[in-house]
Amino acid sequence: MPDELENFMQTQRPTAERPLLGLTVLVVEDSRFACEAIRLLCLRSGARIRRADSLRSAARHLSVYRPVVAIVDLGLPDGSGADLIRKLVTAVPRVSVVLGTSGDNNAQSIALQAGADGFLEKPIVSLAAFQSQVLRHLPRSRRPTRPHRVPDDTVSPDPLALREDLSHVREILQDGAPDDDIAAYAAQFLGGLARLAGDPSLECAARQLEEHCRLGEPIRRDIRKISDMLQSHLQGERAAFG
Repeated sequence: MPDELENFMQTQRPTAERPLLGLTVLVVEDSRFACEAIRLLCLRSGARIRRADSLRSAARHLSVYRPVVAIVDLGLPDGSGADLIRKLVTAVPRVSVVLGTSGDNNAQSIALQAGADGFLEKPIVSLAAFQSQVLRHLPRSRRPTRPHRVPDDTVSPDPLALREDLSHVREILQDGAPDDDIAAYAAQFLGGLARLAGDPSLECAARQLEEHCRLGEPIRRDIRKISDMLQSHLQGERAAFG
């Protein structure tokens, strides 16, 4: 059953300044850096956030409460977010707003075919884009009654969350010789992360690994190259991305 804070949140009415007040947003996202960006957007908008980093974790959350909004990353460590989207849009009662998200340019069609109401392309840092996508699909009764002006602001996630994500990818790639499925997951994860962090070189390396996994080509050289780049970042040899 929902906790007392959950019940209290549902009684709050949206305002022009905080148009998502009263909403609980479930973010199913394995990247701490990407999730931190969405947390900041929710905070600015008045919404409460819950985070799940896998399909299994999302199932645990959904067994005890029903969010108003779900934002689902398509690439998760234990399966496809598209499968979760299908479950959310057919559940009774239905989650009011289900949005897919990914840094993959081809992922929007996958999310929409699965039944998602909309799509948020990574990096998700624009307050205006975030609020408009959620409000567009909310029931009219949950929207602000007065027009609101959205600041043209962006958010900047905590760099410590980025470091955790980079360490996570390095551990995956250094864990023996990862098979193509594990390497493809690491490449997809890293590609979206690099795009959010503004590192085109790392994003390009991740996309090359992902493509070689898809084609069944050798990936040892790709993994070595990415591991060296990650080591450089984590040792602080470059002060910032880009």
